[in-house]
Amino acid sequence: MKELNLGKEKISKLLLTFSIPCVISMLINSVYNIVDQIFIGKGVGTLGNAATNVIFPLVIMFNAIAGLIGNGAAANLSLKLGEGDKKSAAKSIGSSITLTLIVSLVVSVIAYIMIPKLVYFFGCTGSVYKYAVDYGRIVIIGAPFMIMYSSMSSIIRADGSPAYSMVMLVVGAIINIILDPIFIFIFRLGVSGGAIATVIGQVVSFIIAFAYFFKVKSVTLKKKYFKIDKDILRVLSLGLSSFITQMTILVLFVFMNNMMTKLGAVTKFGSDIPLSVYGVISKINSLYISTVLGISIGAQPIIGFNYGAGNEERVKETIRKVLIINFIVGIIFNIIFILFPRELASVFISSTDPSYELFMEFAELMCHSFLLVICLNALEMTTSIVIQSVGNVFKSTAVSFIRQIILLIPISLVLAFVFNKGLYGVMYAGCIADAICFVITSFILLSEYKKLGIKESKKMNLEANTSNSYNGKHVIVTISREYGSGGRFVGKLVSEKLGIPFYDKEIINLASKKSGLNVDYIESIDQTKGCSSYINNNDDLLYVAEEKVIKSVSKDSCVIVGRCADYILRKNKNLIKVFLYSDPSSKEKRAILYYGLKEKNVLKEIEKIDKEREKHYKFYTGTDWKNFSNYDIMLNVDKYGVEKTAEIIVDYINNLNK
Repeated sequence: MKELNLGKEKISKLLLTFSIPCVISMLINSVYNIVDQIFIGKGVGTLGNAATNVIFPLVIMFNAIAGLIGNGAAANLSLKLGEGDKKSAAKSIGSSITLTLIVSLVVSVIAYIMIPKLVYFFGCTGSVYKYAVDYGRIVIIGAPFMIMYSSMSSIIRADGSPAYSMVMLVVGAIINIILDPIFIFIFRLGVSGGAIATVIGQVVSFIIAFAYFFKVKSVTLKKKYFKIDKDILRVLSLGLSSFITQMTILVLFVFMNNMMTKLGAVTKFGSDIPLSVYGVISKINSLYISTVLGISIGAQPIIGFNYGAGNEERVKETIRKVLIINFIVGIIFNIIFILFPRELASVFISSTDPSYELFMEFAELMCHSFLLVICLNALEMTTSIVIQSVGNVFKSTAVSFIRQIILLIPISLVLAFVFNKGLYGVMYAGCIADAICFVITSFILLSEYKKLGIKESKKMNLEANTSNSYNGKHVIVTISREYGSGGRFVGKLVSEKLGIPFYDKEIINLASKKSGLNVDYIESIDQTKGCSSYINNNDDLLYVAEEKVIKSVSKDSCVIVGRCADYILRKNKNLIKVFLYSDPSSKEKRAILYYGLKEKNVLKEIEKIDKEREKHYKFYTGTDWKNFSNYDIMLNVDKYGVEKTAEIIVDYINNLNK
């Protein structure tokens, strides 16, 4: 497969490539629950539908646990691989799998014991109780398999096998679809049959997922790596946002279930119909949510990469395109909900069911009130993912709270009890919360969007009169590095740890202004000039321009990557000169993953680039690029990893400045 350059490929092409697999995977997860709901509704009726809705908070909790460990492990795996620390990456996978197994078993045992009481907490009525307990007990038996394969699927995707993860989910879903009618209608097992079909599908998905870990791509798993070590805390911290988001949904579901049963009891609909319909419509709505979130999550690596690289115009373009696509999706679903509520609801109930007409009436009410403006939700979901993509996990989590917790629950309570609107107040609270959330989120996203421009402007204004220093001292760190060694990442970490500016590609912008040369042209020749026998005036003009910029920014403490900065600033007594190198295999992986080089002949390309850097350095400095006497520190990034390498450099600087 051709490698895509996240920094240069068309945004629309990247979105198609990354978002479609995410959308499909998330839709498959939704289909699991919807299929059960359809067959149980047709075979058992309203009470069966209500039972699945009562148990759904448990399913959400299981997903939350899988997300906490699985998404955290996936994020940590990507970070460790980027750092070149394969051993820690392997340990992370092993520890996460073991922890997932232990937690899933413990939670399942507790849930099985507590299920008779839990169903009432989740909004169960007396008539639904037996169905809910029967369905719930079987779902809980399958929970360890569900949690395990869900957690594993995140790790599999991070290991570079999204197709395998998707196939695993598809196979499980197909088995569920085949077995549901067999167990429900032929074997006449009712809600238990639907649960059994689901569990069998989950077991198969687990087996497929488990088989993958005998042939993990990126690392070699050893038996000793499956012990839980202290690094698991980092995994959990990385997965916390996903966990909190899922638990927020759980809280909302439990709240709404209880409101449906208690307030519905004093209406013509009774308790069971609102509970059942809410579950049905929520499952249908999950198709919309899955689509929007899938598109947004697919945009994460594009936004994150370009934000980290300083390509903030591409970040803005990605945000704009994702918003447009998600709003179009939202409008389509909105139209369907408004025009075809009865047609949607009829899929989940037999026309011979005694409660059919009341079921249809309430479904129509819910679609025309609670879901009246669901297209506006696209902004909230997109904003949350966008903010997460640029590294603000806290704010991202806060955004996901706005509609469900901060707005919907309080508005429902006020309309239902203060204004005495009862069940109808809860229904209309949905669209009111959506509208208010849209306004609030618009301001949040606009603020973040504007910050991109501000940040970019600050980057370009390198000569501003600012007082940047390290503990009141003047420190300049230059990073020379082999291509693919992770030098840029190390330099970024050093600047963050020291609290001083970081300059790499930012210098190009100022050099362009000083030389009059086009930015794209500069990028095409930067650090390759001097490689031929013929040197044109533009090459020298650019070197002079970059030299002036480097000397200017070095008036304050800073970290500078490449561009002969160590030579240009050689007379500065505050200069720390660093050279970073790496093993060929690690350079190859980074070049493909972060710099968009093609897998074919990647090592040759890396060697070519390093030779060009060497010639460039030699031409303008008259010395050898890899001469150890040119540097204060020379480090193999693979030996220590990116994080530790940065720490070593910082410790060296700290000791010098004692």
